[in-house]
This record gives sequence, C-alpha cells and structure tokens, in this order.
Amino acid sequence: MAETYPTPRFGAPREPKSPANPGSGLVRMLDVVTASHARAVAFLLVCALLLFLPGFFTIPPIDRDEARFAQATKQMVESGDYVDIRFQEDVRYKKPVGIYWLQSATVEAASMLKLPKAELRIWVYRLPSLFGAIGAVLMTYWAALGFVTRRAAVLAALMMCASVLLGVEARLAKTDAMLLFCVTAAMGAMARAYLSWQRAEDETHPPWSWPAIFWTALAVGILIKGPLILMFAALTIVALAIQDRDASWLWKLRPVWGLMWMLVLVLPWFVAIFWRAGDAFFADSVGGDMLSKIGAQESHGAPPGLYLALFWITFWPGAPLAAMAAPAVWRARREPGAQFLLAWLIPSWIVFEAVLTKLPHYVLPLYPAIAILTAGAVERRVLSRSWLMRGSAWWFAIPAATSIIAVVGAVMLTRQPAFVAWPFIAASLIFGLFAWWLYDNNRAERSLLNALVAALMLAVVVYGIVLPSLTPLFPSIEVARALRNVTCVGPKAAAAGYHEPSLVFLTGTQTLLTDGSGAADFLRQGSCRFALIEQRSERSFVQRAEAIGLRYKVGTRIDGYNFSQGRAISISIFRSEGTE
Repeated sequence: MAETYPTPRFGAPREPKSPANPGSGLVRMLDVVTASHARAVAFLLVCALLLFLPGFFTIPPIDRDEARFAQATKQMVESGDYVDIRFQEDVRYKKPVGIYWLQSATVEAASMLKLPKAELRIWVYRLPSLFGAIGAVLMTYWAALGFVTRRAAVLAALMMCASVLLGVEARLAKTDAMLLFCVTAAMGAMARAYLSWQRAEDETHPPWSWPAIFWTALAVGILIKGPLILMFAALTIVALAIQDRDASWLWKLRPVWGLMWMLVLVLPWFVAIFWRAGDAFFADSVGGDMLSKIGAQESHGAPPGLYLALFWITFWPGAPLAAMAAPAVWRARREPGAQFLLAWLIPSWIVFEAVLTKLPHYVLPLYPAIAILTAGAVERRVLSRSWLMRGSAWWFAIPAATSIIAVVGAVMLTRQPAFVAWPFIAASLIFGLFAWWLYDNNRAERSLLNALVAALMLAVVVYGIVLPSLTPLFPSIEVARALRNVTCVGPKAAAAGYHEPSLVFLTGTQTLLTDGSGAADFLRQGSCRFALIEQRSERSFVQRAEAIGLRYKVGTRIDGYNFSQGRAISISIFRSEGTE
C-alpha cells in the first residue's frame, strides 16, 4: 500500500521524505540542489549572477534617475563631503544618504584596486543594486523557509530571481533593489516571530537574532529610502492585530531595545543633515517627494488597477503560477502562514493602487510574499484547474513578443538585425513553448523551470546584446567620446537644449547646462571650450555668437534619440576660434 504524507500547511515547514521526481532533467537538478541549505544557497547565487550580469557592464548610464544618483555620488567622492547630497550646485534631498554611501564605497574600492577611471564607469555605481538584488533573492529563500519546505523556498527565490522587475532594478544604480533586500529581511524576521507565537514555541526566551535582523533592516531601509519600509511593517502588524485581536507576539521582536538600536543607526546622519541644511532636507524629501507622489504631481499619475495589469509582465515568469495559486491561497487565508503573507501583501498593495502616482517598481517589495504563496500552492499541488490554466500560454507569449520588439527595435535604430541574438531568441522560444505545452498541476515545477531558462535566454538577448547596441538611445556616450578625443588639455563644455544627467556624469561635474545664448557666451570666455548645441537651440546660439563677434567651428554632429523626451535629437559640437 502506498504510503501517504499529510499536506503541509503554511507556517508548518516540513522536509519531504521522498521528493517528487517527474523525470525531467531540470527537476532532477532541483532534487540535487535542495538536498542541503549550502547547495540551495550556492545554486541561487549562481542563478542570480547568470540572470543579472548580462548587460550589467555594457549598458550605458540610463537617464534620468540612475544618472542623477550616480552623478550625486560622484560629486560626493570628488568633494569628500559624505553628508550633503548635490547634483552640480543643486541640492538633491529626495532620498536619504544610504544609497550614496554604498555607491561611494564601491567607487572608492574600485579606485583603490587601480581600476582606470572608476568614477566614470556606471557599472561601479550599480554594484550596490546587484548586491541588493542577490541579497533579496537569498532573503526570499530564508524568509520562505518559515512557511514552506526547502524545495518550495528555492522555487520562491527563483521566481524572484527571474522576475522582470527585479532584473531591471539589479542593473540600475538606484535604491529599489537594496530596499527590497531590507524589506525582505525585516519581513522574514517578523514572520518568524509571528509564527513562533502562533505555535506557542519558546515563549520565555525568544532568540535575539530575529529582532536584530528586523530592526537593523528597518534602519538600513530608512537610510536607503526614508520611512517607506516602516509602512510595509506597520500595515502588516495592523492587519494581523485586527485578524487575531492580539499583538502580543510583537514582544518577541524586543521593541524597546530595537527602537533604541534603530535610532542609534539612523539619527546621526539626520542630525548632521539638519545641522547642515536646516529643514530643507525634510521639506524636500517629505513635502517635495513623498507628498507629491500622493498627489500625482510627478506626471506619473494613473488609475487604480495599473499594478495588477503590469504584474503579468513585471513578475513574469512567476505571474501565471501566481494567478493559478490565487484561489487556493484565498481558501488558506486563515492558516497562520498565509495570513501573515497576505497581511504583508494586500494592505500595501491597496495603498499603492490608491496613490495617484504610479511607477512599476513601487510594488517590488511585495513580490516576495507572492512568490512564497505561489511556491506553497505549487508544493501542495492545489493550483487552479479552471480557466486560469490558460495563463500558462504567457510563458511562450512573453518571449515571442519580447523577441519581436528587440529585433524590430534593433533594425529601426541601428539598421542591424542583431543576428548574434537569434540563437538565444530561439532558445527562449523553445523553453517557453515547453513550459506552456507540458504544464499541468502535477508538473508545475517542470514548467516553471523551463520558463526560468527562457527568462535567462531573454536576459542575454535584451540586456546583453540588443540594449547595449542601441547607441542612438545613448547620445551622451558619443558626446563624451568626442570630447575625450580633442587635442587640447582639460576641455570644458556647455550644453544647450540637451540637459540629460548622463551628460553631466560622463563629461564632468562642471559641465554647464544653459541655453543657446549662454553657450555662446561660454565659448567666448577661453580656449579649449566646447558648446554642445541641440538642434532646437542652434538659432539662439548663432544669433548670440554673431552679436558678440564670436568665430566658431562646427565639429562632430551626433544624431540620437532622447528617450526621456520621446523624440529624435541632433547635437552639434562647436568650438571657439576667437572673436572678431
């Protein structure tokens, strides 16, 4: 008689005595790597590097947020002032200092290792995001171990690792990947305290490791992106307290000592910036940044439901399984583990949908909860068998659509069909097709693993091959290259019409952002000066040059596309030849 095992519950992790093996090579590999925690962590680390590294070193600076963060960090390193945050002469007080410190550390380390022109290599500034993304994958695995088996925890971490949104953030020198790492660590520690309370485990001497991780993660998250991380924790606590009518489990997190420790970590810089700038930082970060998002003053307003629509792309390839897991998750909502994960997910999601300003990365810290819930449903084999199964076609649809867009974009912008990407495109289509055709409830693991391979192939295509080749999208690179090839020493530049942050990052902090008339006056002030004139500013430049008797020479003309403004541009480089 066949031996059976009880169905595992959320919040009651159990290692299977005999892991399922449907005969797939990918599933057999999963059997091997989940035999121990060390193997699982090593496997996830390798997968994260394979998925995040394509294009990491070769994609130029992306306007505008990434280039602004990198330039502000570069000025911090140049000035040696690690308190104030500036972009050229303007203060940049939208976010706290944490990400700038991390980026400064990587730049300083690269310089100490004698990396040539480390301060101009954008990938050096991206390293904290890469570390944050990898850390988030590993923290998802660690957090999931409180709810599901090791095998399901690996699946949850893989869904995060391959998600489109995290892949993008891992390659941008911004705050969001590191914030995700902090949120996942804090919520994983909170989950252990809550589940321990639910099981009445070790009531008298709870471990100090959970509160240490929780409060340290909160402190780092505050220094990275302000009080946003507190919202995730607070809404989860409130939701659980309402459902349980009891919040005594919070004492396991040692709130008195924890708050003191958090303040010790956070307050020094806030006191220093207040001493330096008064209330300007708090006015800009809270009033100018946070409250403006609530009122959609940043021109990114959208109606509720946008994040749910984008979820099918941003959480691919895990999105189809998440949809099929939703009915079972809702039925299990009273189980302690599912209750905690839904409290992490639903209140914050509602807040983001209600806020008028919407950007895709805002909901990224909620994705680990979705991944763990989905992995739990896959483990229990309770995925929906209804019309939601049609979503498995999405595993093939995304590679097909992305491949067409990538090739067409390459042909339109570079007149090259990107032949080197075609083998990887074929592989992504094949694995995506396998994931779709072979799917059923008992083989969900195999379909997901095939979709993960398809995601890896797409990462190579999009990030590793096509995007770095689209040089018209990055005119700042060509402008900086032209200035490096001039014969004079220490060239100075002024830009009229084209004011992207990447230009300042690549051509120097002293690059003057002005109009056509200002660029003409700039050329008149000395030798080895160059005016970078966008076509729409040429008339005012010529008129002012004639008025002041400036003789100039037209050098390189660079044609490109300003993605931030959504239009084609042409930049001419002018050099002074004296005055009449």
